Amino acid sequence: MHVFVSAKDVDVEQVKWIDARFSLQNPDYGIDEYNKEHIQNAVHWDLAENLSAESVSGGRHPLPAKDKLTELYRASGLQLEDTILIYDDGGSPFAARAWWILQYGGFKNARILLEGYDQLKEIGCAVDRETFVSPAQSSVQPEWQDHLYAIRSDVKQVVAREQDAVLLDARAPERYRGEKEPIDHKAGHIPTARNFNWEDLKEDGRYDVQAAEKQLQQMAAPDDKVIVYCGSGVTASPLFAALTELGYSDVRLYVGSFSDWISEDDAPIETS
Repeated sequence: MHVFVSAKDVDVEQVKWIDARFSLQNPDYGIDEYNKEHIQNAVHWDLAENLSAESVSGGRHPLPAKDKLTELYRASGLQLEDTILIYDDGGSPFAARAWWILQYGGFKNARILLEGYDQLKEIGCAVDRETFVSPAQSSVQPEWQDHLYAIRSDVKQVVAREQDAVLLDARAPERYRGEKEPIDHKAGHIPTARNFNWEDLKEDGRYDVQAAEKQLQQMAAPDDKVIVYCGSGVTASPLFAALTELGYSDVRLYVGSFSDWISEDDAPIETS
């Protein structure tokens, strides 16, 4: 399945656009940039407002409820068969998070653009300034793909070796080893997890999944059951997308990720 595509290889006149720009350091960045200018006809999906739930549980970026996601799909004018192109600033995890949200809802023709917003402008994609796009609402009925979503109980079973799956931690190695933890109140990783830094999916700041294939195969075989996680389910999304592109047939995203795992005081943690 082709997940990552170049806008040069797509008929951009026949697609729906999603602008997923965001910054974890400045939550207003994405919508501010969108309001300045965006690809023509693109709707904006904000990580904090649209792609995460307001919740005290489930990690830092918990999955919105199905009714909220249905509202998002419909307000964006989407149909299940639409070809959908998603962009951020390029080499970021936010378009991948939006892509996974679409996969979860049963949209099969969504793609993550290799180009970031500035590159899309450079290659001639039409730009709209100071117009908030509000498409005609659809009545789409999502076809939920619950098998793509792992919850805490699934991960507990893997840790207890009651379920056969490979846990892949997408964070930087120093966070995985527990040497540095700038965000969460505990450091380390979920027991049995292997580490593949999501940044290693990129060459010169741009996704190059094929170049990472051999390294990924050292972590998990294509026929393994795999559960990917990170700190809060955001940077694990590109890893999920990469494994899907490379033909891994059974991959799930633990959306709550490490921030959800450590919400229970007695949750085991490894550091090494």
